Amino acid sequence: MQGKKFSFAGMIRENGLMSVYDGLAAGVWRQVFYASSRFGLFETCRDKLHEIRGKTDFAGRVAVGAVTGATAAMISCPMEVATVRMSNDATLPADQRRNYKGVADVVKRIYVEEGAAAFWRGSTPFAQRAALVGVFQVATLDQFKEMYAHYLNQKKNSVPNVFCAAMTSGLIYSIATMPLEASKNRMANQKPDPKTGKLPYTGTLQLMRAVSANEGFLALYNGFLPYYMRCGGHTVAMFIAVQMLRDAYTNSIM
Repeated sequence: MQGKKFSFAGMIRENGLMSVYDGLAAGVWRQVFYASSRFGLFETCRDKLHEIRGKTDFAGRVAVGAVTGATAAMISCPMEVATVRMSNDATLPADQRRNYKGVADVVKRIYVEEGAAAFWRGSTPFAQRAALVGVFQVATLDQFKEMYAHYLNQKKNSVPNVFCAAMTSGLIYSIATMPLEASKNRMANQKPDPKTGKLPYTGTLQLMRAVSANEGFLALYNGFLPYYMRCGGHTVAMFIAVQMLRDAYTNSIM
């Protein structure tokens, strides 16, 4: 699908049905590091901030969400690079593919062929995106839960209430973070110029300017629908699971 407009049908037709799961193993490992560190750091830092300030307000949640999101991104960036490499490899022309065999193979080859620093290639837009995700998820979810409870007469923190709020917050952060997601993917998957040996992209802003000039700004939103399906689905599953675990824990100690 390199250089072509994205479509599920075209992807499946060219690479087979299982191509939609390319990079799944690396993606799971990425979530092990990213999601666990993000939630663990957020809960710990939020509670610590509450001890210091004596309150937990909207501004505090936004600040903690941004910092812990960016920190979790830096921790999980090696697995993010592995996920992008494995997912995108099949879309490249046959003579440009790296033909990774699995997570262990991609990690070993990146380290041997490109050095440890390559694991953090694209870490800046990844951390920027993660900070925005933390802000939009944390700052907007509770607000939307209250709004839907009021206007749709939903019980707050019920499954329908969390579902609606999570899909809405997922849409907002998808719109806000898609350019950074596209930047991160391009930087993580870029190759040095065969003549000069230099990488085409050196930073987030430079990449966005180059893509906007050569392909148009909306090129940074290519693949938005599957991205929103991923973000919305992940947000819904995550927050519903968290709410159910909290309810089960609360009921068990009462």
